Amino acid sequence: MDFFLEVLTGGLLAGVMYSLVAIGFVLIYKASGVFNFAQGAMVLFAALTFVSLVERGVPFWGAFALTLAAMVALALLIERAVLRPLVNRSPITLFMATLGLSYVIEGAAQALWGAQVHGLDLGIADEPLELGGMLLSQFDLFAAGTAALLVALLSFLFNRTRLGLSLRAVADDALGALAVGIRLPRIWAVVWAVAGFVGLVAGLLWGARLGVQFSLSLVVLKALPVLIIGGFTSMTGAIVGGLIVGAGEKLAEVYLGPLVGGGIENWFPYALALLFLLVRPAGLFGERAIERV
Repeated sequence: MDFFLEVLTGGLLAGVMYSLVAIGFVLIYKASGVFNFAQGAMVLFAALTFVSLVERGVPFWGAFALTLAAMVALALLIERAVLRPLVNRSPITLFMATLGLSYVIEGAAQALWGAQVHGLDLGIADEPLELGGMLLSQFDLFAAGTAALLVALLSFLFNRTRLGLSLRAVADDALGALAVGIRLPRIWAVVWAVAGFVGLVAGLLWGARLGVQFSLSLVVLKALPVLIIGGFTSMTGAIVGGLIVGAGEKLAEVYLGPLVGGGIENWFPYALALLFLLVRPAGLFGERAIERV
């Protein structure tokens, strides 16, 4: 039982890392209906910009502030120059726009900072720490605490402020929100800026875990099962979906992996997501589409 709890807890902590990326998707999709496939490229851009500034002698917090400013500027530029002109276009058009945008951002990052692999040290050792008889990663504990703080801040922003009320109005009925005087471009700009900040936090944590390299942008693929399971329109769903994926893949690798030859951790989340698509397409917390004919 102790070993089971250790594997389960480790999986839950790892799942928080997936949730961080998924939150960026949820913010944009909930406010504008756009599935931003470029979120992974934004994570890469943030991590690469930060580590490149640090390697050039910029202090940690100075590099963080400059990277945050760059991410907000990038997010606002994307919203203004690319997505706003495509409002009311078909979902596939918007998806293809963000897919192409992801390659543009990756190319810009490579042209600006180079293509070499970087190590990113946040000062948190990835070493085991014994808690309650379990060995847990110090880095995973730090990442979980960071994610919890971020979620608390976002929850306060979107549930306790006028901006949050406006965002929920836009998410419920964009045309109705526009009719009562809510400025949609302003809401979209704020949401994209917040998504840029979330991309920075996720980029630092994932870059410290995997190294800052161009495969870092593929982290979006691991966020897809999280979104399918939790729902594309729920921040709570992104958290719960990440926990389910993290715990599920670790437990499957330990207990089912020996039966099938190992490697189950890489594809088990997608099998789980496929099951959810068959049984509950909207996810655990997603909004079911109701069509009247």
